[in-house]
Amino acid sequence: MNDEKLQKVLARSGYGSRREMERWIEQGRFSINSDKATLGDRVTRRDIVRLDGRVIELVADVDSPRRVLIYNKPVGEVSTRQDPEGRPTVYDHLPPLKNARWIAIGRLDINTSGLLIFTSDGDLANKMMHPSANIDREYAVRVLGNIDEDMIARLKEGVLLEDGMAKFTDVQFFDGDGANKWYHCVVMEGRNREVRRLWESQGIKVSRLKRVRYGSVFMPSDVKIGTWKELDNKEVKAIAKQLELGDKKPLKMKPAEKAGFERRYKNQRVRQEVGRKRKD
Repeated sequence: MNDEKLQKVLARSGYGSRREMERWIEQGRFSINSDKATLGDRVTRRDIVRLDGRVIELVADVDSPRRVLIYNKPVGEVSTRQDPEGRPTVYDHLPPLKNARWIAIGRLDINTSGLLIFTSDGDLANKMMHPSANIDREYAVRVLGNIDEDMIARLKEGVLLEDGMAKFTDVQFFDGDGANKWYHCVVMEGRNREVRRLWESQGIKVSRLKRVRYGSVFMPSDVKIGTWKELDNKEVKAIAKQLELGDKKPLKMKPAEKAGFERRYKNQRVRQEVGRKRKD
């Protein structure tokens, strides 16, 4: 590993996004060779890095395949690794990684379902979440109330919320009769509850909200609620190319590791089918 910034290496190693690692560094949670780490510090293979006093393993760029997984989040799960209230988290059902951790690309609040993207590569996560990437997010939303063209025009032009101006870049009617209707709407930012707050600013109640697209990544119909699917090397390479990231070595699993991963993928389908039959 060449001389690199600490937060970049930590993100690549799966401890969190680059911005999250910067916050942890500022909080004094890391040390390098027994000295407290500060923003701007750089590390190499020879350095010993500790998190909360415990020695951690860092992954060199050449040793880290770029992996991407999509997860269909159900309502009721939180988007943090651990929850002080003991609620289920989106990480509970993800397959384990060897010498890395899944990093969530953006978050969804507890009452929002749909597409969540996870990656083992901190650089990819940072690129996809950074405002300069101009990556849009599309949501399917079921709303209750009377909606007209003037309202849609206001939502697309911009509304002043408590944390600044916000808007939809696109709003399209999708389906529904009567008071409850489905719309698809697109935002360019990932602000907290932004979609709900935009509709609520017009006196419209949101009864269901689901993310269906993040940039070029869509939620496939075969990924059922509460299950995940890993993208193949070709799909991952296409995303990296769009983000102008360099190539990395393709993922290669040992037979036993691949069999275990595929077994977990199949088992989640079995669990879901058992749960459906119990409800019936």
